[in-house]
Amino acid sequence: MLPLTLKEREEDLALLRSAAVAAGIAALGFFRRDIKTWTKENASPVSEADCLVDEFLGENLLAARPGYGWLSEETLDDQERLNHKHVFICDPIDGTRGFIRGEDSWTICLSVVEDGEPIAGVVYAPARDELYEAVKGGGARLNGDPIVRRMHHGQGPIIPAPGAVHRELDAAGLDYVRGPAIPSLAYRMVQVTTGVLDAAVARRGAQDWDISAAAVILSECGIVLEDVCRGPVKFNRQETRHGALAACKESSLKAELHRALIKVYGCPDNIVSQVEPYP
Repeated sequence: MLPLTLKEREEDLALLRSAAVAAGIAALGFFRRDIKTWTKENASPVSEADCLVDEFLGENLLAARPGYGWLSEETLDDQERLNHKHVFICDPIDGTRGFIRGEDSWTICLSVVEDGEPIAGVVYAPARDELYEAVKGGGARLNGDPIVRRMHHGQGPIIPAPGAVHRELDAAGLDYVRGPAIPSLAYRMVQVTTGVLDAAVARRGAQDWDISAAAVILSECGIVLEDVCRGPVKFNRQETRHGALAACKESSLKAELHRALIKVYGCPDNIVSQVEPYP
């Protein structure tokens, strides 16, 4: 099977967009309501809204593209997806903890991956009415308009991170502002494209569905999402978890962020880090 043309990628993006908006309407019916929640085996929370949205997206997207594979946080992974050149990757509600608490930055994340690379993606925040989207080779948009990165004036770069990473950045003498905690990793990542944040990081363990949609949006804005030990991220592999991740617009931040993340989370023994080690 040949790679999709730009026109075909744009058709897939339109499909993702319409599905995300419809799913967002359904999810809003559960938002800030008394809903059923429980805890999965990995101690992460899930709600009845996650399951309803997952079922809706799976049925509708696969009906439209029956030849595509499927990977979703709320669907048991049988790895049949590995037999497909094109795969939908879905997080029905990214930031479920925030969703349950009534915070409004949760998102619906959808992407199409071709041979391990995201080629179309949508990160939709229904409660904020913000829809980020991108198609490989076709640019990135926010609510239909090209994403324009705004500049900060009179302050250092804004970087949210876990406390241990902040301590390493402080110890390295980096002049920056600690950014806000945002439960949705995908939403946190796309804020780097607009300039709301200057960098976003993730501890080890992020899954394909957490980041694949954001990755193509970042890429179309000239920002590379990287595993600090392995380099640019690949998707739809047998192992869907990733190492510590970083995305930053300014190259001057990259080395310090990578060093801090490697210091805190380490690298597998057989991986040589992409930055110089600590002295």
